[in-house]
Amino acid sequence: MPRYIFVTGGVVSSLGKGLTAAAIGLLLERHGLRVRMQKFDPYINLDPGTMNPSQHGEVYVTEDGAETDLDLGHYERFTNGMVNRDSNYTTGKIYNSVISKEREGQYLGSTVQVVPHITDEIKSCIERVASEDVDIVISEIGGTVGDIESLPFLEAIRQFGLEKGRDKVMYIHLTLLPYLSASGEVKTKPTQHSVGRLREIGILPDMLICRTEKSISPELRRKIALFCNVPVNAVIEEKDVDYSIYELPVMLKREQVDALVLKHFGIKYSEADLSEWIVMLESLRTPKLETEIAIVGKYIELTDAYKSIYESLTHAGIAHQARVKFRKIQAQDIEREGPERLLAGSKGILVPGGFGDRGIEGKIEAIRYARELRVPFFGICLGMQCACVEFARNVLGMEAAHSTEFAPQTKYPVISLLGEQLGVLKKGGTMRLGAYPCRIVSGTRAAEAYAQGFVQERHRHRYEFNNEFRGAFERGGMKFCGNSPDGSLVEMVELPGHPWFVGCQFHPEFKSKPVHPHPLFREFVRASLAHL
Repeated sequence: MPRYIFVTGGVVSSLGKGLTAAAIGLLLERHGLRVRMQKFDPYINLDPGTMNPSQHGEVYVTEDGAETDLDLGHYERFTNGMVNRDSNYTTGKIYNSVISKEREGQYLGSTVQVVPHITDEIKSCIERVASEDVDIVISEIGGTVGDIESLPFLEAIRQFGLEKGRDKVMYIHLTLLPYLSASGEVKTKPTQHSVGRLREIGILPDMLICRTEKSISPELRRKIALFCNVPVNAVIEEKDVDYSIYELPVMLKREQVDALVLKHFGIKYSEADLSEWIVMLESLRTPKLETEIAIVGKYIELTDAYKSIYESLTHAGIAHQARVKFRKIQAQDIEREGPERLLAGSKGILVPGGFGDRGIEGKIEAIRYARELRVPFFGICLGMQCACVEFARNVLGMEAAHSTEFAPQTKYPVISLLGEQLGVLKKGGTMRLGAYPCRIVSGTRAAEAYAQGFVQERHRHRYEFNNEFRGAFERGGMKFCGNSPDGSLVEMVELPGHPWFVGCQFHPEFKSKPVHPHPLFREFVRASLAHL
């Protein structure tokens, strides 16, 4: 029978609930337990697919094509548990389901209310990930305790604990201990108020994980335990990490979080095997090499907009015992200043995905710079499309070449709308989403990286390479090194003879892990190190 852990947050948002939940998941997996992870988001959008990255960060795509919160990326990078469309629910999705059932008459004429109908729907969503092959379900509740939007979710998990029994349910509350430099004190009052709000709802936390800049003294732990009604050993210090977020599982292990969880559920303790993780951390802490990758994007000032890109580059660096430094460049700056000064000295250039025409010409100029100066280049989704536009313009002589996304009347539409997208008017959840097969052409950079002829990669796009131009591109020297199994869709392109010039229509960053870097990122970073 599965056990359930609910992770809530208090005091302020962006404390790192997702990372903490993922780190706990990793620890439990290293005890041999099978873990599934889940996120509840309190916003009313059905999913984050139509949300601006400046408000939400990146949209993480699952194998089954769900557009989800970026925390699911942390879940997959830390754990081996599968995430899918049942791993992320929003208020909008919950209410949409309840309203659809009401319209179908499933409530038999009852007045539909938050309690019990909305809370029952939330509880059923928790149950959906609790299959027979799962030992622990970890559900993160988005938002902050005290927010109006989070109340139905908190009420639902309160009911869930009552129904399942407290030996099957554990509540972990992540809170903040602010440090006041003027007085030199760590303050506990915000945490007391946060836990107080939880207790008013009827949830008694079993563990407090305290984000802090300073170490927590034994006296402070006892004070927090007394005022928040938790055992002293369940007051956990989560100090800001020195090097990387990947230190977090080791930090929580030192605080005996895994032992406390196992004890709560009555599971026999056995030592967690973190040897592989510790080797990875050592490589991260003491790199022997260093390289710098320029990332040219339109949301470059927003770290979370390209979260999985940065993490995947870091993973690739770990594989080569190298530190990967990021040079973040706004594509519009290249349009104004040209690429020479902004990109000079970079050992690799990456152009990520995106939407909208802002900065497009800057991305194309960055790609021209990489191609002509033989700097290792990696284009992802829109980055691959821009590489095709640049090649058409500057190698094939098609000066007006473009994507019909940005220039519908272009004379040379080398990138055009997918046939399946014709007539699609709704924006949410209608792109080509999720995992699709790709056949790799032998004797190519792609084949060298993957070391296999058939892969599955995750997609999120509406536009695709226009097959009318295949012949011209091949005659001009571009290689189509990855295609859909029937050959109808271009999945990857590369330039033979260039040190490393590869573009892919899919998003490989969604399948990279710190101990198992994605092959394309690994080889891109290898090429950047050789460029030194």
